[in-house]
Amino acid sequence: MADVYLNDVYVGTVPDAKQFADTLRVARRMGELPLGVNVFVDEDTGDVHISTTKGRLRRPLIVVKDGKPLLTEQHVQKLEQGELSWQDLVRQGIIEYLDAAEEENALVAFTPDELTPEHTHLEVSPFSMFSLSTSLLPYLNHSAAQKVNTGSKNQKQALGLYTANYARRIDSEVSILHYPQKPIVKTVMHDLSQYEKHPAGQQVVVAVMSYRGYNMEDAVIINKASIDRGFGRSTYFKPYVSEELRYSGGLSDQFGIPDKEVVGYRTEYDYRLLEEDGLISPEAEVQAGDVLIGKLSPPRFMSSMDQFSFGLEGKRESSTALKHGDKGIVDLVVLTENDEGHRVAKVRIRDTRPPELGDKFTSRHGQKGVLGLIVPEEDMPFTASGVKPDLIFSPHSIPSRMTINHLMEVIGGKTAALSGREVDATPFEGEPEEALRRELVRLGFREEGTETMYDGITGEAFEVRIFIGPMYYLKLKHMVANKIQARALGPIQLLTRQPTEGRAREGGLRLGEMEKEVFASHGAALVLKERFSSDRTIVPVCERCGMIAVYDEFKKHAYCTVCGEQGRVSFIEMSYAFKLLLDEFKSMGIYPKLRLTTKF
Repeated sequence: MADVYLNDVYVGTVPDAKQFADTLRVARRMGELPLGVNVFVDEDTGDVHISTTKGRLRRPLIVVKDGKPLLTEQHVQKLEQGELSWQDLVRQGIIEYLDAAEEENALVAFTPDELTPEHTHLEVSPFSMFSLSTSLLPYLNHSAAQKVNTGSKNQKQALGLYTANYARRIDSEVSILHYPQKPIVKTVMHDLSQYEKHPAGQQVVVAVMSYRGYNMEDAVIINKASIDRGFGRSTYFKPYVSEELRYSGGLSDQFGIPDKEVVGYRTEYDYRLLEEDGLISPEAEVQAGDVLIGKLSPPRFMSSMDQFSFGLEGKRESSTALKHGDKGIVDLVVLTENDEGHRVAKVRIRDTRPPELGDKFTSRHGQKGVLGLIVPEEDMPFTASGVKPDLIFSPHSIPSRMTINHLMEVIGGKTAALSGREVDATPFEGEPEEALRRELVRLGFREEGTETMYDGITGEAFEVRIFIGPMYYLKLKHMVANKIQARALGPIQLLTRQPTEGRAREGGLRLGEMEKEVFASHGAALVLKERFSSDRTIVPVCERCGMIAVYDEFKKHAYCTVCGEQGRVSFIEMSYAFKLLLDEFKSMGIYPKLRLTTKF
């Protein structure tokens, strides 16, 4: 006897669990049971679990009977002619949906060739195990699993045409690739997802070789002429938003150009681009610090007397200015209202971004790298037929990653470009490598995709043949202009008097113990002294009791609050963070006594 559970609730027993489950499955295929029912026999306990709940992941499979699929050639022809639909196949029990539990009782074959009498189901397509973005990778069955995963993630970060109405939308920090192209080596998913309507990459000629060490550590080298002709060029959009808030007492913010009497007035230069309504004019070129939306706010704290004499002097400046590190051109200015009836101003900045050193590029195979050098066209290596690569890729990136599909795409791209067609690189089902090699030979090239190349500087032929061909490359959203950080002097924190943290706040870069060792090993000890004294301060210390003393700036006189005039005060140089630590000890009732000695 076997227990039966319906949606994890016990409903009864049956004499034979397997026979009962098979009966339910036949009834489902005959249409006697709803298609959403799944049944699972737990081999460990012998229980039968029936599931009809929502939210289960279910996937379609072709039903197999006696080692033969129920889907025949006649079905396929009728599907192609439109006489049958997918739903017809599901209703007829030829295709059925299994959830994760029922799949445990199934033996699924990848291809019809693998079918045996023990098999219960056949995959609709072997690559249906992959997600939409993963299915866009060509020949992914020739790559290691972790690089397939990386390649799938990289495609989501690639710049392209994310929406057709981007000019009318204000999205947070997006980029548009100027000249996107569709790939010539593609999979079935490119057609199914209509990839040509929203492409996110460009076809380039890639040479696999080293170039004077500038493409080590996965870096890529790009031809300057390719950049001049539009490769990797994108526009970066960033919005700035400000709102007229209402406060208690009938006060509210107000857009406008602040007067000089206003508290917190910047400089006349900062407001130079604002129009009468306080908003910046479109197409104005702006730098960091320029005000985009002028705004006046009521004072933060008001006494009862201030409410009667509230005038211009009481207002404070609360404009929105371009952040540190940003620059660009004002693309769009919008003045509207939100749900609460407050006026809202939105200003979108655009910045044209041609590829620069440090920008991130990747192929579709997880082979990502930053731009290491931009080479003038005349210095790039060239083939015997005069082809100069757009991009040079390091050969050391291939052996340890085992991304064989990276090399196969080059051979497929070369065949596609020379024969004027698109190559099908669908996983498990695409054009075989041998066929591409034979076609390359017929087209007059070496079957392995290598060519004799010449040094662009000396003109000498390289002693080895170079692997070269067309490839689909993506520019990622990680651009150096958004990440570069440098600082000399700048703002400090109120509490510790050390530099602020983070790029947005003009912060410093923290030097830890390992960085300290690097400076010391390079003999840059004086740099270390300067770096580690960012919060240097001079503190009066009483030699008698060892406590921090007081220095009266007005009388130019130092004295100890504990010992009075009996204590002798010395001025000691220390880190302000250490002085703060002493203060925190005192707040806990601990007496931190400093013993001062004189060194000669």
